[in-house]
Amino acid sequence: MSVRAQVVLKADGKDDAYAHISQVLGGQAYEVPDCIHPVKHITEEFDKELNEYVFIFHIHVHPDNDRCKGFDRQRVEIKTYGPSPANLKGERGKIVIYQWKFRLDSNFKAQPTFTHIHQIKAGDGDDGMPIITLTPRYGNPDKIEVIHNGSAKNTSQGVLKSVNLVDFKGTWVQVTEKLKYDTHGTYDIEIKRISDGKILLVYSSADIDLWRNGTSFCRPKWGIYRSLKSPDYIRDENVKIADFSINELN
Repeated sequence: MSVRAQVVLKADGKDDAYAHISQVLGGQAYEVPDCIHPVKHITEEFDKELNEYVFIFHIHVHPDNDRCKGFDRQRVEIKTYGPSPANLKGERGKIVIYQWKFRLDSNFKAQPTFTHIHQIKAGDGDDGMPIITLTPRYGNPDKIEVIHNGSAKNTSQGVLKSVNLVDFKGTWVQVTEKLKYDTHGTYDIEIKRISDGKILLVYSSADIDLWRNGTSFCRPKWGIYRSLKSPDYIRDENVKIADFSINELN
């Protein structure tokens, strides 16, 4: 099995973050609520812990929404999508590896309705519900969940893995996610703490529905996508994300 050219997105502290992200991922690869709140919702900053520049995704309880299209939710995400290069789109039968780092604030608030910090979605066709999400969830204790939605109710597996959220707060973690996109696909995810290499979450499935009707490709999204239906459980958040890479295997 060979690896096609790796695509890497790293903050450099030089360019406008929006332009830099779009140059690498193609098209206009960011979704932000600047239409209602005219500030930069994705910026770059030097991080002393990683000793490099990183992206910061900023979301505000007020007045942010979902691009002035949805008003019961908020979105600050980057993505690959239709205008992206072909090697950034997950085609049926292809194996793709996504890697990135993220850091939740030590006071990050989870909520009982949804907050997704990563999604895998169909790029077209039946593209409403995400296929995979990485979702902090309010509870006793708070959790971080890997959630699956198949192409039909009987192929949806729901929460694949749930671990305590506290271990993810105030520290950088490294995610490695490997998918074979198909109706009987495969899925692997590992998240480890960078400071000491401790594995915080690991999951593997050899048979999982990772395809949708009428779909020509699937794609990743990263950032913050959250509901406004539980306002008492959310606050202004800054989520740091760094060192994105996409590898497509033949």
